[in-house]
Amino acid sequence: MFNPDTDFLFPSRVILKLKGLRGPDWDALVERADAVSPTDPDHLSFILMMVQLNGCENCNADSFKAMRGCTACSVQSIERFSGQDEALLKRFEKASGQIHKHLKSIRLLD
Repeated sequence: MFNPDTDFLFPSRVILKLKGLRGPDWDALVERADAVSPTDPDHLSFILMMVQLNGCENCNADSFKAMRGCTACSVQSIERFSGQDEALLKRFEKASGQIHKHLKSIRLLD
């Protein structure tokens, strides 16, 4: 089954749809990730964090998640996250570390 809202990995177009699902710290992170260019490390870090939270690497065309679409999957992941916003921010910082490490390894960052 084809769903036009289903992408290979978490799509940037869904970022702003996650605003208002948690507290003010989460909303600030969502706005920060959306405000920068798609190649900015903060944007990439948010994408990586969501890929990890959503389990995008295990999604396929026949899965229930794919049939629902990326927006519904992402909203559900954030709403059902059992930790506090601080735990989500820590996940973002961890993803940011991974992105920065990779960018340094390919010499795109100092």
